Amino acid sequence: MLNKLKKLDLGIITLLVIFMVFSTLIVRSAIAPDPKFQGYDTRTIIFYVIGFIVLFAVSIFDYRILLRKHWYLYGLGLLSLLLLYPFGSEINGAKSWYAFPGGLQFQPAEMVKIVLILTMAHMLSKRDGDPLRFRSDLIPTAFIALVPFLIVLVQPDLGNAIIYLIILVGMLWIGNTKYTHVLIGLTTIVGGLILVVVMFTTFNTQIHDYLESHSKLHWYQRINTFIDPAQASDDDKHQSSYALIAVGSGGLLGDGYMNGQLKNNKFVPYPYSDSIFVVIGEEFGFIGASVLLLLYFLLIYRMILIALQCYDRRGSYIIIGIVSMFVFQIFENVGMMIGLMPITGITLPFISYGGTSLLLNMFSIGLVLSIKIYQEKYELE
Repeated sequence: MLNKLKKLDLGIITLLVIFMVFSTLIVRSAIAPDPKFQGYDTRTIIFYVIGFIVLFAVSIFDYRILLRKHWYLYGLGLLSLLLLYPFGSEINGAKSWYAFPGGLQFQPAEMVKIVLILTMAHMLSKRDGDPLRFRSDLIPTAFIALVPFLIVLVQPDLGNAIIYLIILVGMLWIGNTKYTHVLIGLTTIVGGLILVVVMFTTFNTQIHDYLESHSKLHWYQRINTFIDPAQASDDDKHQSSYALIAVGSGGLLGDGYMNGQLKNNKFVPYPYSDSIFVVIGEEFGFIGASVLLLLYFLLIYRMILIALQCYDRRGSYIIIGIVSMFVFQIFENVGMMIGLMPITGITLPFISYGGTSLLLNMFSIGLVLSIKIYQEKYELE
């Protein structure tokens, strides 16, 4: 075990420790105006301690064992999503959580991300680097991702559902998809986006009434605010407007730690979770936000280096799936706070408060480190 731990990537571990300190400080500042959230900063430290335990445990565990059980894990992941309908708890309009005594909550959609990555890595590795065939490879792999995508979309949890598609696209790309198939996919995606925009601008009232009758109005509010802000109500634009004002008010150097004025829930909801980038932008300014993005870049860079050094193609696919997941979550969370992306419930990795998301992220990094540790053994075999 000690020999395995010596092979850990110290650069990644150091970055995670920095994230832990930064996250705790930002969460403490975010909850300062609201006494009912006191203790979230202490919980963040506890979550991180548990997360590091998970990371080290996963890193010394042979990732190939998980790959051999990928179908069982995939079935378990789908079952956990389906059981939300009779047993899940509804939070913020989405039935995406299991509630346990003591205030503990678990979001299975987070776990399914890793399950999906493992399953698709196994499927893509069968081609051993050869170009993927449309009917035999692309269609089955896409189907594997679309099943949980539709289940989570109906909950509705648009943020995590989109991440499944991002993981699919990233892994198909590294799996050697033919350029003709890439062109077909891009055309389909662009056509779908144009169709959504046209529908929202042409049938705005009808869509509003339909979603309202099916208790899915917050879908309309978030998408319509992004697509057609001129037609959106002030209440619908409240979060995005104040988030942009808060980030802009930070200027170059920010207002100073604990000095943010707009992080109160009445201005920007969930400043300790989904909207935590607002606190960073307001209190640390452009420089502080840039430093955070640089740390993310270094983390992604280290993971890509490990992927490039893999002898096992499956390991490379897994890492690229995890990288795709992190890159999109970072881009979406930051983008929605500065008006570049629609508002979703996606958290900022390693910074936002949240036990389930943090433990999943630490599990993911543990999986990357396991791939690094077991490459030497794979070469000998």
